[in-house]
Amino acid sequence: MNKLRTALATAAAAALGLAALATAPAQAAAQPAFLAASQMPPSSTPWTATQVFTGVPENGGVLCAPYKIPAQNTRYREFSTELDTNGVQVTTVARTEADAVKLVDTLRGALAGCGPLLEQQNPGLQAVSASHGKLAVEEGAWVYSLDTADPQIGISDIHLFSVGRDGRTVTLVRWGQMGDLEDAPLTAFRTTTKTAVNKLH
Repeated sequence: MNKLRTALATAAAAALGLAALATAPAQAAAQPAFLAASQMPPSSTPWTATQVFTGVPENGGVLCAPYKIPAQNTRYREFSTELDTNGVQVTTVARTEADAVKLVDTLRGALAGCGPLLEQQNPGLQAVSASHGKLAVEEGAWVYSLDTADPQIGISDIHLFSVGRDGRTVTLVRWGQMGDLEDAPLTAFRTTTKTAVNKLH
């Protein structure tokens, strides 16, 4: 009887050991990586980057997509230069791949329709959103722009956005500065977007 009990105990311990090994990789899975400051589009002054924070940026997230990205399983990093050029990357890991696909669709809709919505919310503001196509990286990434002008103040701003996906992980990148679309580094931003999606996992 003692031998039987010992054998059963040994088998149970072995089973527990195998179970621990099976769950270890999931527990130790690395968090998605973020862009480095040097990987933002070239600027006349160097980029600096904050640490990576948990949650979403203030005011519910990113311009044109406020409160679209859930705070749970989300992190972000902000970027800036000495000339008021700025940016942010927000990355979230969805519960399932289907949820990630839905989030990408939601963000794309928000970015595409941002201009008309801002004009509606801010009388007198001129805002134009444009799509700049899909990039072939992992499950895909899409690039958009937002060109705004306030005639009363005499200020114009240009923002570039991208949203991309790798499996369950979705990342959104924003770049912005004063100026117009013709002043924006669209080609370099596409490269930044590909880098961001490739670095996720």
